[in-house]
Amino acid sequence: MPQDHTLHRHLLENLTTAILVADERLRLHFMNPAAEMLMEISLNRVRGLPMGDLFREDETLLVSLQQSLNTGHPFTERERLLALHFEREVTVDITVSPISEPGSPRRLLIELVQVDRQLRITREEQLLNQQSASRALLRGLAHEIKNPLGGLRGAAQLLERELPDPELQEYTRIIIGEADRLQNLVNRMLGPNNLPQRQHQNIHKALEHVRNLVSVEAPEGVLICTDYDPSIPDVNADQDMLIQSILNIVRNAVQAVGEEGVVRLRSRVLRQYTIGQVRHKLVALIQVIDHGPGISEEVRERIFFPMVSGRDGGTGLGLSIAQSLINQHGGLIECTSRPGQTVFSLLLPVELKDD
Repeated sequence: MPQDHTLHRHLLENLTTAILVADERLRLHFMNPAAEMLMEISLNRVRGLPMGDLFREDETLLVSLQQSLNTGHPFTERERLLALHFEREVTVDITVSPISEPGSPRRLLIELVQVDRQLRITREEQLLNQQSASRALLRGLAHEIKNPLGGLRGAAQLLERELPDPELQEYTRIIIGEADRLQNLVNRMLGPNNLPQRQHQNIHKALEHVRNLVSVEAPEGVLICTDYDPSIPDVNADQDMLIQSILNIVRNAVQAVGEEGVVRLRSRVLRQYTIGQVRHKLVALIQVIDHGPGISEEVRERIFFPMVSGRDGGTGLGLSIAQSLINQHGGLIECTSRPGQTVFSLLLPVELKDD
């Protein structure tokens, strides 16, 4: 019997699934190493604590756990967001199974499978596919618009030369001016057409350049602060494209906070990180964080599409262009938002010089 107990414990300790056991009072009795890694805390520190302390007083989950303990009925929830200690949040599939043994109080076996990474990869693939389809649609639309616009402008110029009355030429100038305006709009929607001229760049140099530019434009009550990781290696990028992408996002953040608020520029390095289907040894993460009103879910789903804007008077081109520029570097821009905080995350692969 002791050998069986040792074997069972050995199996639990070698599982990649996070396993927790709660006793009859919903206090933590056991967690395996996978659970310690997921929760980022050791069993010795939390053994005997109420489950509410581990899950930051998640009342709905605690009610479900108590019902399962009382009734003996198991339950499963998919893609549940768990709030952990230190303000961490993870998305997991959770399965709870009551354990009953003769002569012993009922306990709960809790299995947690983290699905953040799979969800993120799926979301990134969708975002990249949407951006690619959007670009293809725009190129086709631009071709269909540019040809008649060129003919319209040329005809107006010829007509202007033939008109005897100078006052009538005012109308042809309006036609030419509007044709030029539409041409410029189409060009802006398409964004830069040049291939990136890559060189090894220090991303903090680009961030500081943008910070200095925007600080001059921003209202006096807006503070732009920084939180940089100096260990990030240089990225192989087009300096102008990188600056333009960051500038578009930071300007939006400043506009979001209004006359008074804080915009934070943050940099970190991510290791063994997947963008779409490509895994990179190192990825530079640039985050632009503002504490404005947030972006509605309806707009957030389409925020990187051309002509979609979250504010009155916006052209809806800045974020689309920024996404396109970062995509050309094998990177991606993501957005998370809730009332009081919006985070734009720029992910740029770092190509190591010895690769």
